[in-house]
Amino acid sequence: MSALTEDQTGRGGRPANGTATTVENPPHPAVPRQPAPPSPTTAGPTPSTNASREPAPSATVSAEPASSATVSAEPAISTTVSGKSAPPTTASAEPTSSTTAPGKPTPAATSPEKPAPPSPATDHPTAPRPPITAVTAVTAVTTELAHRTTETDVFPARWTRISDTRFRFTAHWPAAHPFFGPVDDQHQDPMIVGETLRQASMVLAHAEFGAPADTHFVMWDLTVSVDPAALLLADAAEPVEFDVVCSEIRRRGRGLRSMRTTMEFRRAGRFVARGTGSTGCTPPRAYRRLRAGRLNAWNTPVPLLAGIAPQAAGRSRAEDVVLAPADRPGVWNLRVDTGHPVLFPRPNDHVPGMVLFEAARQAATAASGLRPFLPATLTAEFDHYAELHSPCRIETEVFDEHPGEVTVRVSGRQDGASVFTASLTSARPARVPSPS
Repeated sequence: MSALTEDQTGRGGRPANGTATTVENPPHPAVPRQPAPPSPTTAGPTPSTNASREPAPSATVSAEPASSATVSAEPAISTTVSGKSAPPTTASAEPTSSTTAPGKPTPAATSPEKPAPPSPATDHPTAPRPPITAVTAVTAVTTELAHRTTETDVFPARWTRISDTRFRFTAHWPAAHPFFGPVDDQHQDPMIVGETLRQASMVLAHAEFGAPADTHFVMWDLTVSVDPAALLLADAAEPVEFDVVCSEIRRRGRGLRSMRTTMEFRRAGRFVARGTGSTGCTPPRAYRRLRAGRLNAWNTPVPLLAGIAPQAAGRSRAEDVVLAPADRPGVWNLRVDTGHPVLFPRPNDHVPGMVLFEAARQAATAASGLRPFLPATLTAEFDHYAELHSPCRIETEVFDEHPGEVTVRVSGRQDGASVFTASLTSARPARVPSPS
């Protein structure tokens, strides 16, 4: 979830599983606010513009390992749909005694700010949304703020401030995308919700809460609930609006130490999804201490394992598969392709959280046998960074606890320790009676 250096953009074209040598991130220019033209309306969604465009207290999609700080926009799982696969970050710049996990913020260490009042993003989905005044600042999302290298990978497009802790975004979820593409001939990829949440969290951390450009982000937990019937390809041209409530805000001076973001997504007024995740911010100096001995991990090429069949993982392209065969059914090895342009948009010293989250989804698909596997709920918690050069096993358990649905619990383990845990639930397709 960190900002990019010139070496991290990949403009020079690095080979698959190639390397880079820098971890420092130069500041990006501040994004000026531009007043929107007066509107005759005083409430309702923010008008679209042509501007361009990371649970409740339960688990996570960010992209980076929760409890860890990452060099990327993803959690270690980097703060990229970084979730928490990186070791939990300390919110402090003080040296840590271990590189494994300073630990998540405790409930007692919450923000000195007052908690946000009830919001449609956290309360009943039909509750009225706060109005936006006729003249308000509309700010465009840039690739730098979203920690992506190409505009086509940025899903939030712009936002307006409603209060100090509430914001309203407009997003675009394309019908076709190199990675977040359709899962079948009817539905968009539910994982795009978690990636949008991850990106919007980083945008607000930088632009609204003072996190410097060289901050390393990690998402400790992520929970998303989706209505797959509202994710239809036929509606992809329609912009998505989502309200954001920021809570549990902890400060570091004038900057940000950590916060929780809770979001509710709607398309054409219809509920699509709800998600929440907590994000930690670590300064570069503290990150270097936290990751001492690991920062140059990308200088050593990572072996690229042969993947399982794309259809078994629910993917259409072999290059998007993140699972490799293991020694028994229901277990796989993590396949790390550091040259993948979406999963590794920049070099990283650990496996980005987005990779781990995608591994959970692919493992749930392969273990359940559902095609497509359309998760209505998905949660993840990240315990440690997933290191690049150590085998990571992805294990699954399948549960048919409720009629008409299947739940798959996924865990990632490396060097005998838990890296992340996730749970994904999908409806089973209705059985069609065979003709007699």
